[in-house]
Amino acid sequence: MKAEIIAVGSELLTPDQCDTNSLAITARLNAAGFQVHFKSIVGDDRGDLAGLVKGALSRSSLIVISGGLGPTEDDVTREAVAKALGRPLVTNAEILRELRARFARRNQPMPHNNERQAEVIEGAEALPNAVGTAPGMWIEHRGARIVLLPGPPRELLPMIESSVMPRLVPLGGARRLATRSLRIIGLPESEVDAGVAPLYQQFPQVQTTLLAAGGYVGIRMQQWLKAGEDAGAVEELAARIRESLGSAVFTTSEESLEEVLGRLLRKSGNTLALAESCTGGMVGVRMTSIPGSSDYFLGGIICYSNEVKKRLCGVPEELLRRCGAVSAEVAEALARGVREALQSSIGISVTGIAGPGGGSDHKPVGLVYAALANADGSIHTRRIIPGDREMIRERSTYMALSLLRNHLLGKEPAA
Repeated sequence: MKAEIIAVGSELLTPDQCDTNSLAITARLNAAGFQVHFKSIVGDDRGDLAGLVKGALSRSSLIVISGGLGPTEDDVTREAVAKALGRPLVTNAEILRELRARFARRNQPMPHNNERQAEVIEGAEALPNAVGTAPGMWIEHRGARIVLLPGPPRELLPMIESSVMPRLVPLGGARRLATRSLRIIGLPESEVDAGVAPLYQQFPQVQTTLLAAGGYVGIRMQQWLKAGEDAGAVEELAARIRESLGSAVFTTSEESLEEVLGRLLRKSGNTLALAESCTGGMVGVRMTSIPGSSDYFLGGIICYSNEVKKRLCGVPEELLRRCGAVSAEVAEALARGVREALQSSIGISVTGIAGPGGGSDHKPVGLVYAALANADGSIHTRRIIPGDREMIRERSTYMALSLLRNHLLGKEPAA
């Protein structure tokens, strides 16, 4: 039950546009029992697309094509697929009437080129489009199924649910995809892999992948199951990996770190305030992305300049002069100061050198301190983070969030 996805559109081959349809299509194909083993993007070229479809027919039992069904000359999907299948295009009178009626309801004349959207590949079943003017198609060809869908997600997604999924589910053979995901913080990808590779190598029937996602490492385990087959291997592998990595695993259900922190803050009854220098508010953006975060997040101060560090967070000028803004002493003073200023039970700060300039032999680019203060005092953690400016800022954000999580779990940070 191999499936293939083809996204059509020259704009998808530029640095300005990204194919997001294939993600939604993959999720729905998996739910129907189809395994996606090939994805491709092709420009608005009839010959290129026709050749790609011919190749897809040699390796896939289901081909889903999105885009290129509009009324303009660069919408080439209908002609290209018809060429690949050796079938003609025929005008569907019912679709043409509906198109004209749709424009009439808007009191608009229908442009002549919209008539192209009533052309259907011979033998295809038209799929209604309740949102736009481009109907889709369902085609059966020598044992394979080909689905043509419009490119705009607001049209494509409803069509998948209403017209495609009811046709696919009976074909899936009751296969299902068992998945488990773990997310790990505080360990680099190489160290995670070294620790868990001996475990997942014992389960060759489970596909295991690691992904470094900025500030955390994700582990995804999946296995295709036949009708009546249980997910015991996936569950056992996930349990062994979780036991091996211990508290470095911050979720087993694809939650974000900020969701986990929100739950811990609510459970403990703590409130949070932030003082951010090099991250410029990125930690606050994370914490406030969760609905209801006002229950525990009081606010933050973006203290980029030394003057703001002194005036709003109460950092002594002498301390800044003696230790510098990027130092353990100033990080802890910021955490204490923002806690007092906003009257929270916990204060978190982050200060560092994001670059590309500003570093020295003593304090290189990537040097970051995060600190936490509560009623019992303050602590800090220090890292030298590799990468460019945005990578350093993103990982600094996770560094601060990880410090907060360790505290809420009763763990001490690494110095």
